[in-house]
Amino acid sequence: MKREPRSLLAAAPQDEWLAEQLRDAELSAEYLNAALAEGDQASFMLSLRNVAKARGGVAAVARHAGMNRVALSRALSGTGNPELRSLTRILDASGLKLLIASRTKVPARRRTPVAAKTARTGARRAV
Repeated sequence: MKREPRSLLAAAPQDEWLAEQLRDAELSAEYLNAALAEGDQASFMLSLRNVAKARGGVAAVARHAGMNRVALSRALSGTGNPELRSLTRILDASGLKLLIASRTKVPARRRTPVAAKTARTGARRAV
């Protein structure tokens, strides 16, 4: 029994759909956090590029960040390694900010009377 080959539909490009989704600041933040959680810098930089494209394009983000468009394109490449100052400016221009959070909740340390007195006076305990 001979089967006729089925015609497969070509996959639709998802660039426009992704750009539309990333216009939402909350979704952009989740998208970048997911890319950052992967632990791969190239993946994070390409994700940041997608966010920049969705937020008006690389040229507009470069203008708002006070950066050269070419320098921003290099920074957002898979091999890009921007300084923290540049990364902060890019995120700010995209309507986002960098936050640091604890992985687990650390219980607050209780101060003992000796530790409180040492903190006030600056004295050290003899070992």
